[in-house]
Amino acid sequence: MSISTLALRLAIAFVTLLVLTRLMGRKEISQITFFNFISGIAIGTIGASLAIDSTLSIRNGFLALVGWSAFTIILGLVDIKSKKVQVAVEGQPIILIKQGKIMEGALRKARLNVDTLNALLRQKNVFSTSEVDYAIFETSGKLSVMKMEANQPVTKSDMNIQQINSDFLPISTTVISGGRVNKENLKKLNLDTQWLDEQLQLAGVNAVSDIFYAEVQKDGSLYIDQENDFLH
Repeated sequence: MSISTLALRLAIAFVTLLVLTRLMGRKEISQITFFNFISGIAIGTIGASLAIDSTLSIRNGFLALVGWSAFTIILGLVDIKSKKVQVAVEGQPIILIKQGKIMEGALRKARLNVDTLNALLRQKNVFSTSEVDYAIFETSGKLSVMKMEANQPVTKSDMNIQQINSDFLPISTTVISGGRVNKENLKKLNLDTQWLDEQLQLAGVNAVSDIFYAEVQKDGSLYIDQENDFLH
């Protein structure tokens, strides 16, 4: 392979990878799930082959990159709309600590040991499990931690200002995603679709399909984000 041919292949591989990565979105580099990990490795391998493998034609290498990227983009769009596809591709968050108690079964499911869990907690400036109300192992491999109320930092709302009662729920819970009702979460909250319909009517929403995302917040109120919101 001549120097000029190598330079041409490198330039094509670099430009193609840059354009396709921008099209696929920031999620590919900011949130490493199972699918993102596999997709990143595959695209990187194809790009490297296009750059230096003389047995792979430029046309076939380019088509392979575009084809894999198109598959990634399409599956990402389906992932947004379908909860079942999202769970199959990315898995689900796992509660590792609940009200200061380690959930051993969940720990085994996440393939973690106590030492690894403690290391993740220390990264969140938590040095004792007893300080933790909830610790959730996200699909990206990161740990989200909500401390016990007594261990949370003082805010302006703590300074003799009346607060909304937050004893209704320990954390906010998704009830609608992508225009579909999550009946399992409603059941966990001891709520039903009738309650949800009443809340939607009070908010002036006519159909569940108009809602992109909705969650029951800690104080029991319903947060709603409708489809096709625009910035003003």
